[in-house]
Amino acid sequence: MFSHLPLLSILIWLPVVGAVLALMTGGDKNAKFSRSIAVIISVINLLLCIPLYLNFDTSSYAMQFQENALWIRVYKIHYAVGVDGISLAMIILTNFTGLLVILAGCQAIKVRIAQYMATFLTMQGMMIGVFAATDAILFYVFWEGMLIPMYLSIGMWGSSNRSYASIKFFLYTFLGSILMLIALLYLYNLTGTFEIQKFYGLSNLSLHIQELLFFAFFLAFAVKVPMWPVHTWLPDAHTEAPSGGSVVLAALMLKLGIYGFLRFSMPIVPLACQQLAWFMITLSLIAIVYIGLVAIVQTDMKKLIAYSSIAHMGFATLGCFMIYDIYKHSIAVQDAYMSLEGAVIQMIAHAFGSGAMFLGVGMLADRFFNHSRLIKDYGGIATTMPIFAAFFMLFAMSNIGLPGTAGFVGEFMVIMSAFQAHFWVALIAATTLILAASYTLWMYKRVFFGPVANEYVAEFEDITWLEKTNYILLAVGVFFLGLYPKPVLDVLHVTVGHILALSLPGVAAI
Repeated sequence: MFSHLPLLSILIWLPVVGAVLALMTGGDKNAKFSRSIAVIISVINLLLCIPLYLNFDTSSYAMQFQENALWIRVYKIHYAVGVDGISLAMIILTNFTGLLVILAGCQAIKVRIAQYMATFLTMQGMMIGVFAATDAILFYVFWEGMLIPMYLSIGMWGSSNRSYASIKFFLYTFLGSILMLIALLYLYNLTGTFEIQKFYGLSNLSLHIQELLFFAFFLAFAVKVPMWPVHTWLPDAHTEAPSGGSVVLAALMLKLGIYGFLRFSMPIVPLACQQLAWFMITLSLIAIVYIGLVAIVQTDMKKLIAYSSIAHMGFATLGCFMIYDIYKHSIAVQDAYMSLEGAVIQMIAHAFGSGAMFLGVGMLADRFFNHSRLIKDYGGIATTMPIFAAFFMLFAMSNIGLPGTAGFVGEFMVIMSAFQAHFWVALIAATTLILAASYTLWMYKRVFFGPVANEYVAEFEDITWLEKTNYILLAVGVFFLGLYPKPVLDVLHVTVGHILALSLPGVAAI
């Protein structure tokens, strides 16, 4: 039934069509219709991921569900999409997160509701396009296209300093991508095509050229992750964004940088990646330790979780580039698999834990009379909102990396694989278990325990059925990935093996 449908194009463009329909409902007087359209479109998109998953061949690393049509003839630019194991996992995560954001927005957003729904539906379609694109220019169009709705979401529904945060976000991420476009044009001149997979394994790229291309890609992807020291836009964007924008930033947009390293840097310039792996490992460890220490001293809950996100993404970049140290020390290829698969699992797990915490903090701020996110303004939430306190504790435990939750699996895989190659790298990375527990539990204690802080907290009502629905879905994700990650690993394994074969000379996929 689904084999002849252009599933990927439907997944990309159906949210965009839904955005247009939501805008056509008019102003806030017809908010019920715009909310209904957004929810229906999001549910349909998530349901369409089921045939995408069930019909995916886990034994092949080749792109599947491919669609290809000539777009711009003179430069041989194609509308070309397809999925492998990594992009399939990220597309499912995008649709899952998109539904949660729309459901949360149905209750939290009170003004310009149709525009809000349209903004996030468009953003969802653009991000799916990034994960599905197999033509470099199409990838770049989606990559830059998603910046516009995120910029609007911060600028229109953000907090008091939203203009500064939205402009800073746009400038950092847009300017960082310009060198990537130059690198893509250089590769086009070499190959005569923008097909991404034709860029793999080019024999006429010297080490010097590879290093230049590496840094061109690095600037674009490191800003998105974001890696230290180009991370300063993220705390401002998270703090000022509406809760839906913070969830999309944490759960999806940060992952685009890691995806870029996996799709472009590692397969296209493997020698440069091997030479500069120490550089990437160092930056990753700085993010894990230094940014973790910065998180401890934060007084704003959103800023604390934002810095936590940077530290956790340091684990993902460490897992990606630790494979070169494993290769250098002639460690078994299974450990390289564990490192790279752990990085992808960490990307997914972080979406559940941090995304849920951002939703929770946004919900508390909406209930507070002046929308404060300061830790000192809260206390005793567990007394007035016991169900919410229980859910938030679960997501906090996942953020810490408690065994049995999603946050444990990826960190454990990366630390174990790093330990095989370099004890001190593994030891430094493992400090995150202490740092994450410090800032997460310290925040939880001050916000949720103790006497009720003030009359405003005393009047808080526990979460509604719609909020419970969101948290139940996120809790299922936390436990599923934490207790039984095998279905996700099965999807990733062959694709990871293909990336290893392209990235490490002489390594055959297993």
